[in-house]
Amino acid sequence: MSEVIPLSRPTPAVEVHDLRKEFVRRDKKAGRFARKRRAALQGVTFTMERGECVAILGQNGSGKSTLVRLLSTLLLHDGGSARVFGHDVFADPRPVRKLVNRVSVEASFFKKMSSGENLSYAARFYGMSPRQTKDRIPAILERVGFPADRRSEPMENLSRGMQQKVALARALLTSPVLLLLDEPTTGLDPRSKLEVQEFVREIRTEHDATILLCTHDLDEAEALADRVGMLDRGRLLFLETVPEIRERFGVTTLEEAFFAATGRAFEAEHEDDDDDEDREVFA
Repeated sequence: MSEVIPLSRPTPAVEVHDLRKEFVRRDKKAGRFARKRRAALQGVTFTMERGECVAILGQNGSGKSTLVRLLSTLLLHDGGSARVFGHDVFADPRPVRKLVNRVSVEASFFKKMSSGENLSYAARFYGMSPRQTKDRIPAILERVGFPADRRSEPMENLSRGMQQKVALARALLTSPVLLLLDEPTTGLDPRSKLEVQEFVREIRTEHDATILLCTHDLDEAEALADRVGMLDRGRLLFLETVPEIRERFGVTTLEEAFFAATGRAFEAEHEDDDDDEDREVFA
């Protein structure tokens, strides 16, 4: 009888195990020079398969942006591990950077350059030629709803919402294998928001992209994601399909599930939460 050789399991797109991160901050209540340590992520563990879209919901200060920055190699961790397509994010960051593109609500640009110039620079960084980007850059700007008559203006003259569209275009320009979206539609009008959501679906379908979407928009998470997780004060409460979440807590909405898991409303902010959980004070 011939031996049955088990098929090897495909390498997950993202593997996070017991990931931890702390920041040193000013302690306003204890005095001008007092410092305290705050856990931004506490033992976060999850896995994403290739081509999957996972949404992580959370309030301001829940740890969403910290998670994205860690996976995109912009922060060092304080414990645990993270791998992207088998590459150790912290021990071997160079190949990870080639696989990942990040869209964040605080996206940075060369402010004196136009949207097209910023995208051209990003394309060169990823090894794309002028011939490849000549038609692609205008097409992507159009798809994210960026007006043609403003493409020659310096970025510093654009609103936050307009800059966010350019950030999305920049990330999608290179067809990333792993797309990290940190509040990608913040500052966009309703029509542009729907256009961006549809474009994200197309990128996933056409390029087999894996997408981690961090947001506080419950409807957006439910519309785009295969599974939805909830971060609360640095802890991942659950990560399941929406039907599984509803069944687990006996509720009909994600907001009700958050209340069932934490005992408070989703909009309620903890007194120690900050608008940006990644603002550090180094002692």
